[in-house]
Amino acid sequence: MHPYKRPGIGNIAELDASTLAEVRAFHSTFYRPDNATLVVVGDFQPNELHDWVNKYFGAIKKPLGRIPRGTAKEPPRKEDRQIVEYSPKAPLPAIAVTYLAPSVQAEDVPALLLGAEILAGGESSRLYQSLVYRQQIAQQASFSADLHEELGLLTGRLVLASGKSIAQAEEALSEEISKVLREGVTQPELEKAKSRFLTGQLLQRETNNGKASELGEAAVIYGDASRVNTDLAKLQAVTATEVQEALNRYISGKKKVVIEYLPETMKPAGPAKEAKKS
Repeated sequence: MHPYKRPGIGNIAELDASTLAEVRAFHSTFYRPDNATLVVVGDFQPNELHDWVNKYFGAIKKPLGRIPRGTAKEPPRKEDRQIVEYSPKAPLPAIAVTYLAPSVQAEDVPALLLGAEILAGGESSRLYQSLVYRQQIAQQASFSADLHEELGLLTGRLVLASGKSIAQAEEALSEEISKVLREGVTQPELEKAKSRFLTGQLLQRETNNGKASELGEAAVIYGDASRVNTDLAKLQAVTATEVQEALNRYISGKKKVVIEYLPETMKPAGPAKEAKKS
């Protein structure tokens, strides 16, 4: 099973089924110095760090066994798929359309992030203006680039407005995405997306937690903590053509998975059972 198929912290059913011995075995297998990255951020003198590391971590021994690594890979999609789920917790129908995205290490990631921002970044975005405001097909609209060390997802999501059908929503979402694939994005849209995205990044880096998160991701995923000093410049350099090309590369002609999340009341009734003969 690919590790992305379950939450990082597992689920309640798995936790309830775990024995104490299994929990201890998991801890000793993975919670070890050679499987950790220490990021220290704050108001301290660099020469103090060595003594702190020795004091708090020096006694932890490195186990002899190898760390097991997952080897499963996301297979290529060979066909479009449709998944329908019903839930009593769904007040309104919702739909998600997903395409496979590249690793977060790919060169066109900055263009994909800005493309997602143009499509669904705030109430002035394309999806909100068209599907929520003008056509009133959806109550909520989003588009995200969920990128990880291995393949991720490009996902468009709609929570439908009352009285609208799944078919209407899927067609409208597809048309808005297709417009970007055919016609590209405007320079004002791109500049606004850069401003919104970069502002969020800079605000995050104003906190110690935000700085630590950015440094840790750069060190673990890219093997180079200094990337935090170059990533924002790469975003600023993205062109409108690059946004269009990147979205086409991973959406145009690619296989999609459509997920319908529907209220329990929309579930078709099963076949009626025959009455028992007396």
